This record gives sequence, structure tokens and C-alpha cells, in this order.
Amino acid sequence: MGFDNGTTRKHVAFLFLFAILVYFVGNGSLTITDPVESNYTETAKEMLASGDWISPRIYGDYWYDKPVLFYWELIVAFQLFGVTDFAARFFPCLFLTASLFLTYAFGRHLYGARIGLIAAILLGASVEGWYVGHAVITDTTLFFAMSAMLAAFYLGYTRCGRRWVAWYYLASFLAGVAVLTKGPIGLCLPGLIILVFLAWQRRLKELLSLHILAGFVLFFAVCATWYVPMVELHGTAFLDTFLGVHNVLRATVPEHPKTSTWWFYLAVFLGGFFPWSVAGFPAAVKKMLHRDIHLPKDAATRFLVVWAVAVFVTFECMATKYITYTFPYMMPLAILFARYFAAHVQLTRVVAGAMTAFLVVAACVIASPKMDDHSGRLAAEALVPLAQQLEEESGETPIVVSYRTDYQTSLVYYSGILVERLEDRATIERLRPDGISWNAKDVMPFRAIEDLPADRDIILVTGAKGEHGGELEEKDLERSLTGEWKELTTAGNRRLFVRLAEK
Repeated sequence: MGFDNGTTRKHVAFLFLFAILVYFVGNGSLTITDPVESNYTETAKEMLASGDWISPRIYGDYWYDKPVLFYWELIVAFQLFGVTDFAARFFPCLFLTASLFLTYAFGRHLYGARIGLIAAILLGASVEGWYVGHAVITDTTLFFAMSAMLAAFYLGYTRCGRRWVAWYYLASFLAGVAVLTKGPIGLCLPGLIILVFLAWQRRLKELLSLHILAGFVLFFAVCATWYVPMVELHGTAFLDTFLGVHNVLRATVPEHPKTSTWWFYLAVFLGGFFPWSVAGFPAAVKKMLHRDIHLPKDAATRFLVVWAVAVFVTFECMATKYITYTFPYMMPLAILFARYFAAHVQLTRVVAGAMTAFLVVAACVIASPKMDDHSGRLAAEALVPLAQQLEEESGETPIVVSYRTDYQTSLVYYSGILVERLEDRATIERLRPDGISWNAKDVMPFRAIEDLPADRDIILVTGAKGEHGGELEEKDLERSLTGEWKELTTAGNRRLFVRLAEK
């Protein structure tokens, strides 16, 4: 797997330039969006401000949604580049770039340098690869850690190199990294892949290898760096929410029932692996028509097939479905598809060139305004000077509430102002986190309508015209919230109203 010849050096240089062009150019103009990206960035921002790098927190309260590794990445990026959009997207882009080199190296080891290069291009110039490589989410780190772990296991299994046992220990370390990134799935999913592959190979005794068993010691040591302090600091509150809600509940009760359909991940494959899923479709149909489909006999292809199928089936069986959940199958898919596209060089060049150009344009021109539609950045730019003006005039910080619209964590992130979700007392009680339920995600600060003080300035944020909540007018607010309300401005997808304190 070493990069020791001229061809490999040219491939590495090409992939490096490709990654810079497709994954780093235009990053600074991509706004942090709701509802997912902003949770990560606001949590990292608050952890950095608090000086506590162990306990994730949001809105001043502890937050047990995900393990700590991705927050550490964001904190490091914020320290290096400041709290900017470029910094937030730096490590996702970096790990996707690393994943391209990993795909190249592993594909090169299995089938040769040409296959490895094409596989890396298929991964990098795909819709889902581009999306995950730019998104401020855990999936890119998980993808790299899990893919590298499985590749390391396979190299140990095939006794690659004189010191082949080191691959097993590297796999154990990377499994710990995956669990620090997204929880138990970081071990359970690759463990299932390895188990099925070894059963197919009739080599289950490999699991009893001293080096694999000893590797678990390393795995637990890596995990203990964060999980042990969290249990000691937060006890059952951490275990119930992190394991109970964000792992067990997510697997058994759909968070978004509309996506819980049997065809959801088929659509994700076609759209996410575009354009290669479409470009390779004629060959797939031809194979089916000629009944040229058979189980692979060589270990390498078996391993890739088990890897891809196990990921798909596992998440197909889970109740909660997300677009990015099946992303870990992209590396084996890219390597397997590369064998077809290697025989169609001209097609590959044309499609890859067109897709690369489109992705660069998407990052620099298309994505930014679309992302602003799902972000509170523009509203924050209007909110901050307004809040400062009211504070200067009254000598007291105004209360900021979000009313009859989707709550935007990005508004808090960009403005640095705590925004409370305004509801009546009965709704607040219904939404309050209690036990193992999806209410555990409603951690934003609430304020009851009945408790709005008359002697404080109030800034109210609601949906823009045509958006959810955008039908509100001043008279509607005066009727439902009392007092004299004045609409000040529309900023992006939000409108700002103000009610001055009674003199």
C-alpha cells in the first residue's frame, strides 16, 4: 500500500488537487444550517467558551446527543481559524479528502492503481460524497474511521506485510475512534461485517486470534478516554439519554415516520451515488438480462460485497432512517463499480469532468443562497444591532423569543443571543424532556406566553411571509400575546417584531 512509484505519485497529486478544488473551494460561503449542523456548531462553541472539553453542552445545559470526538474537531478548527463557516466545515472536508486517499490505497492494494484511482474519483465526484464532505455532521469522521478499520482488519486477515499483526491493532484503535464519533454503531456495524465475511470464508476461528482479543483491550482504552469520565460525571442521565434515546430509541422507533419506507434507501443509493448509479445502470441491466450474476469467489470481492450489503440491510432494518446513514457503503461500492468504469475510460472521463465542474459551481454559486433559506444567519445579522440598541436605550437586555415557527439554533449560534421558544404552559409541559422519548431532543430554552413580562423589551422572531408562521401580523400578536407590537424588518426567512416595555 505504499506510494513508492511514479504512477502512484501522479495519482496522489491528482487526488490532492481534486480534493482542494471540489471540497475546499467555496467553503467559507456555505452557511451553517438548521436543524442539524447548528446543533453541532453551537455545542462546540459553548464547550470552547466554558473550557470544558468533556461534557457537551448547548444553551448552557448538558447535551448527550453524540459522543465527543466531532465536537473536539470543531473546537480545534475554531481555535485555528476562528468561529467561522470555513472552520466548521474544515474537518468534514479534511476527512473526506483522507477517505479519497484511503479508497485509492485500498482499491490499489486489492485490484491495482488504476482501479484505486477510479474508485476514489467515483466516491469524490458523487452527490452524497460531496454533501457529506461539506456537511457539519459526524458522518465523515465515522466514514473514515470505520472504512480504515475494516481495511486494516482485511490487511491483517490476509497477513499483509511482515508485521501484519499491527493491522489488527490499528483496526482496534480505529474502532474506538468510531465509537467516540457516533457510539456503539462504530463497533457493532463493522463487527457484523467481519463476522459475516469470516463465516462466508469459513474462518470464524480467526476471531479467537490472540491479536484480535488483545486488540479489544486497546479498543476499550480508547473508548474509556471519554465514556468513563462521562459516566462518572453524569451517571444515569448520560446513559439514559445517550444510550436509551439516541441509540436504542433511534433503532426501534422512527424519529421521522415519513422516511420509514422500504424504498427510502434505494432512492438514497440512486441519488447519492449519482451520476455513477445512472452511468452504470445499463451494465447492471445487461448482467440481469444475461443472468450473469453470481456470488464472488475471491476473498477481496466477497469482503467488499459483505461490507456494502451489511450496511444497507442494517439500516434498512432500523426504524429511524436518515439520508447519510448508509454512507459507509460508499467505499466498497466505489471500488466494486470502479472495475466496470475502468473498462470504459472515455465515459468515466466525461462523467467525472462534468460532475466535478458542477460540484465546484454548486459550492461557489448554487449552495450558498439555498443554505441561507435553512439558516438564521441573516436574521442574526438583523437581531444583534437591534438587541444592542434596545439595551442601550433601556439599560436592560431585551428578551428574544421564537414564536410560531421552527426554532433555529443557528440564530443562537450566529448572534450569540439566547433565543427562547415561546409556547403556552400546556404545550411546554407536553414537550418537556421526560424519560426515553423523542422529547429528549427538545432541549432549547422555553418561555411560557403567560410569563412574558410587561416591563421588559421583547424581540419576537417568526417566519417570513410565505414561511411557517409568516401569516402573523401585528394585530395577531396583540390579540394572542397582548401589548403593542411593531414589525421592524424581514431578514432572510425570518421577520422581527418588537414590543417595548411599559413605562
